Amino acid sequence: MSDISQQALDFIKYATSMEIGGRSFYEHAAERTNNEHGKKIFLKLAQDEIGHIKAFRAIFTEVLGTDTWEQHIDKEETETRTLIDKLKKRLDDKAHEQRAGDLEALRIGMELERDSIGKYEEWAKDAVETKVQELFKKIIEEERFHYDLLQAEYDNITGSGFWFDMAEFRMDGKT
Repeated sequence: MSDISQQALDFIKYATSMEIGGRSFYEHAAERTNNEHGKKIFLKLAQDEIGHIKAFRAIFTEVLGTDTWEQHIDKEETETRTLIDKLKKRLDDKAHEQRAGDLEALRIGMELERDSIGKYEEWAKDAVETKVQELFKKIIEEERFHYDLLQAEYDNITGSGFWFDMAEFRMDGKT
């Protein structure tokens, strides 16, 4: 058993909830999109969220044991559903128009990633334990990659991408 503060355990509990929600949303987005590339991206993001949950599990079970972890996960799966159901409905409301649904899925994914990054940065700064700080910093980098990937896909679909701080095209049509 390791000695980790209650604050760190609370951070990990909340982070687990965020990751469970992200996984659930990405799996739903993969089901809703008709684009094969989009499906692959959303399924990859869902798998990454599972990896984050496993990382949090390692620290949590080291302190409180497996039984407590399983109880926490069961509770979080149930409680997280309300927020994620709202996000899924938001996506489903746009699903009648495929492109709008795909763009909405990307926007929601970016929101989830931004929220995770902000919280994890705060918790990394506030955590006393080096192990917890390092874990959050590692996951922050992965979440930033997720955000950038979603943003790039959004830019690609909307034709609004930038390369090296230069627009691919001008809005006024000039070259």
